[in-house]
Amino acid sequence: MASRRRTEPAARTEAARTEAARTEAARPSPFAVELRAVRRTYGRGDAAVHALRGVDLALARGSFTAVMGPSGSGKSTFLQCAAGLDRPSAGQVLLGGEDITGLSENRLTKLRRSRIGFVFQSFNLLPSLTVQQNVLLPQRLAGRRPDRRRAAELLARVGLERHGRRRPGQLSGGQQQRVAIARALITDPEVIFADEPTGALDTGTAREVLGLLRHAVDALGATAVMVTHDPVAASYADRVVFLADGALAGELTRPDPTTVADRMVALTASTAGPGRLGAAA
Repeated sequence: MASRRRTEPAARTEAARTEAARTEAARPSPFAVELRAVRRTYGRGDAAVHALRGVDLALARGSFTAVMGPSGSGKSTFLQCAAGLDRPSAGQVLLGGEDITGLSENRLTKLRRSRIGFVFQSFNLLPSLTVQQNVLLPQRLAGRRPDRRRAAELLARVGLERHGRRRPGQLSGGQQQRVAIARALITDPEVIFADEPTGALDTGTAREVLGLLRHAVDALGATAVMVTHDPVAASYADRVVFLADGALAGELTRPDPTTVADRMVALTASTAGPGRLGAAA
């Protein structure tokens, strides 16, 4: 009888731990994206390129983060690993608390189509489709019924409500990037990844596009992660994260263009010179 009394508390304790673990697993993560000790190496031996060297970073939901660094710092590799476009050599990438590192290519493809939006420097619009059809494309690829009303609403948000039937070639570069932002938002993604989204635009148009990304975060609750080399573009973010030689090299909150530019000048100077090997863009 005494032995039975001793085991019952232990059983209750174990049950409590199990229930606590289930509760923790069910609780939504406060982070949209997490990188845990992420490494990415290309090649082997003396020819190996260490693009990322153990990056630890957590990005809160509903935040706008800019990623900057000198050429060869690992910015593009960071974005590709965080977005599930490339697999880390080591470490973990989590999207909304879910570890996506070991997912099959098919599951990664489905995840990118339904939970992630992309905006690229080159727009990546299909010239044979109309503007509205380009916006609706992610829904079609995700196997969803095209929501033309939602597409019209997003085109109105980006100032293109009268351009839905046009082809991308009939639009300016800034207008095409607006279409790309509407396309990125059509599936209500958890995260929008933007890779130099203003690199091909003039200053005035770039500011309009950045304002739309800022609006997506502030008004629509999106999370945005933007790789950029432009201090003005970075100043639209809540936080700027700096990379150098594949590792984190500091950050700024509430950035302004001058402070960002000064930090980039110092960072570039510190990483310049002979003997700097093994990093990638």
